[in-house]
Amino acid sequence: GYRPIIDAFRLFAKTDDSAYTKSSSAIIKTSDFICPSTGKPCSCGASIANEGPSPTDSRTCGYQYKQISYSEINGSSYSEKELIFPPELLLRINMPLNLCGFGGLKWYRPLRLQHVLDLKSCYPEAKLVVGNSEVGIEMNMKNAQYPVLISVTHVPELNVLSVEENGLKIGASVRLTKLQQILRKVISEHDGHKTSSCKAILEQL
Repeated sequence: GYRPIIDAFRLFAKTDDSAYTKSSSAIIKTSDFICPSTGKPCSCGASIANEGPSPTDSRTCGYQYKQISYSEINGSSYSEKELIFPPELLLRINMPLNLCGFGGLKWYRPLRLQHVLDLKSCYPEAKLVVGNSEVGIEMNMKNAQYPVLISVTHVPELNVLSVEENGLKIGASVRLTKLQQILRKVISEHDGHKTSSCKAILEQL
């Protein structure tokens, strides 16, 4: 979950990797010149190394970074994007899963709503999960324990998003991208006073 956040910030971070890949002798030679932005020996220090000892403990970097405009940071030149989900895996037939882990942990992935209800009947304290972010936070930050987890991502009834006369019916496992598409369609096809909540949800997403 943190990978997209890191990738997004990389678009705004401009670093000079060569400053950290110099030979050890080069680093020692320019060790008096510390870049104020990184706190590391600066790669441009060699150009002013012959000026003699500095009266201060460190010299700041004289290199002027080019200011990057928003139009240049559009991700089009970013070459470290994560690979797409393998298409052949999308063609696999879904199967119910039942996995057991350390300490008696049980993880289920049912494919029918009735199976979800049966599992909840057998394990009333079981945690229903979709994206799992909340569970991760609760386990890491609050020391919560969930011996039984039920993933409902593949239950068809919970992936239904329908537009009805009185509003929208949104399944618990509906993807946010699908919800965005439907909200845009509803907003474009209905009067403004009927879609204020849809606009608010879309803006939040």
